[in-house]
Amino acid sequence: MRDDTYLIDIVARAVDSERASIDTLRGLTISASGGRRVPLEQVAKLSYQTEPPLIWRRGRLPTVTVQADVAPGENATTVSKRLGSAIATFKAELPARYSVEQGGVIEDSAKAKASIFVVFPLMLFIMATVLMIQLMSFQRLVLVLLTAPLAIIGVAGALLLSGAPMGFVAILGVMSLIGMVIRNSVILIAQIDQHIAAGEEPWAAVISATTHRLRPILLTAAAAILGMIPIAPTVFWGPMAYAVMGGLMVATVLTLVFLPTLYVAWFRIKAPEQVAAGVEPVTATAEPQAIAA
Repeated sequence: MRDDTYLIDIVARAVDSERASIDTLRGLTISASGGRRVPLEQVAKLSYQTEPPLIWRRGRLPTVTVQADVAPGENATTVSKRLGSAIATFKAELPARYSVEQGGVIEDSAKAKASIFVVFPLMLFIMATVLMIQLMSFQRLVLVLLTAPLAIIGVAGALLLSGAPMGFVAILGVMSLIGMVIRNSVILIAQIDQHIAAGEEPWAAVISATTHRLRPILLTAAAAILGMIPIAPTVFWGPMAYAVMGGLMVATVLTLVFLPTLYVAWFRIKAPEQVAAGVEPVTATAEPQAIAA
């Protein structure tokens, strides 16, 4: 019905006495072949049942969705892990063809991880190619790549101390952290090679290059760590901040110690003879002898 500029829907239905009784519905007739009319109760079974007003589907299957929000300061991944045993018990008691699937943030995180892991091998290949072009040596490329896992030590410690989950956001932090650690390693190896090319002894070149790059590397790492402090208390970006801060702090210190040591061992650089042998010079004294006449 039109009311001025508005269209009003009109819904018609039978009176209460006709629509409230199943017997009335059983007596309704429907058209059949040959122009015959048969009662509804001959082709249908009528009974009282409850029915949801809207049927949600997931993957074309009828779905009952239970929604909830986590308490302030909590993380959806952590809450999901706590409820894992209870959900598993509930799934075991369900009838056949019934299942329970987690959605929301958990589902979105799983999709994001899958999309990242698809391009991860390509990323590693491009990164190794660029490093090979820059270093022009397979041996130095291996040295650089061996320092990347050092960041995992700090990441694990930081996440354990903070209680942050190792989720999608933390993985993003680890991926960016790998680039930071490799950058420091490339800078340090390039500095060592420059000192050796300048005519300095290899052992002294390793020490002087590490000392020369110590302050810039530490200041760069400190700037990156301090930049993550504002987002560390947040629920969403907190795991990434803790992963970057902990991993970069530990990896920077270990790189300055581990990489020079690995460089010396890999290329078999020997220290000066006295230092390598660890022998102090010995001063000999002659005792006067008595001569008997």
